[in-house]
Amino acid sequence: MPSSRFDVLGLGNAIVDVIAKTDDDFLVAQGLHKGGMTLIGEERAEELYKAMGQTTVVSGGSAANTIIGAAALGCRAAFVGKLKSDELGAIFAHDIRAAKVAFSTGFAPDGTASARCLIFVTPDGQRTMNTFLGACQDLTEADIDEEVVRDSAIVYLEGYLWDPPAAKAAFVKASKIARAAGRKVALTLSDSFCVDRYRDEFLGLVRSGSVHILFANESELHSLYETADFDTAVAALRAENILGVVTRSEKGSIVVTKDEVLAVPAAPVEQVVDTTGAGDLFAAGFLAGVTKGKDYTTCAALGSLAAAEIIQHIGARPQTDLAQLAAQAGFAL
Repeated sequence: MPSSRFDVLGLGNAIVDVIAKTDDDFLVAQGLHKGGMTLIGEERAEELYKAMGQTTVVSGGSAANTIIGAAALGCRAAFVGKLKSDELGAIFAHDIRAAKVAFSTGFAPDGTASARCLIFVTPDGQRTMNTFLGACQDLTEADIDEEVVRDSAIVYLEGYLWDPPAAKAAFVKASKIARAAGRKVALTLSDSFCVDRYRDEFLGLVRSGSVHILFANESELHSLYETADFDTAVAALRAENILGVVTRSEKGSIVVTKDEVLAVPAAPVEQVVDTTGAGDLFAAGFLAGVTKGKDYTTCAALGSLAAAEIIQHIGARPQTDLAQLAAQAGFAL
């Protein structure tokens, strides 16, 4: 692979998370599907915000979380995502640049407000997300800098970005540029409901060679292959002849290739506080390992380490020096 200016470039929804602790009764009263992600309109976002208790506001977005995690582990990182020139947009732009991630996507001059995700965390650490995409949906092919894509060793694409048609076109453009330049393309399936909506299209990306690395959790994998049997789903993924990475919460993760299936245990956790961003940070650790030439078992162990840090506090951005954590755990990055 030719040398690159960036190790990882992420394309995803630029979202600010608004997080509140709650209980199962609140979820039932509001008609929320526990553990899922629901797309909502601006009016519903305002209703839920008014019903929330005390909140924590932190920049989020699945791919953005991953890219910031990768940067924290020493990767040269960049991100593409659309914002409105408003208060939340300014918060997001400041936060991602402060994390030493290159971010130059222009603000939308008009249209809907910057995106927000209202996240309700129950005592078991489970998160229920309600996302108003807002300005994220205004991402277009024009926002894709061809030179930056060609100069990125891995282009990481967020499955949630497949919802808005214009963003989907940007997604496809970036993938084509990356492949033409001999780069790797990674896709995270994002959410089982997202897979339900676009199963055939996601499988098409995998089988056409548009995606080289696929990230999923157990429920997303079951949805992709429409089976409740884990071994059957893993066998189907193995047959795709790509690099598949499946997270399994406390059971750790598996790395799937045509030739083998590697099981890697989860990192120890003292207390699960908030699972928001666990998969995002796992992907960060795994990709950091890949870009640094580590074997897949080490990549998955790095992913587990980053995920363990994120689930022990509120919010999906690291609060501890991940590179230092990795060094303490014996990983040379």
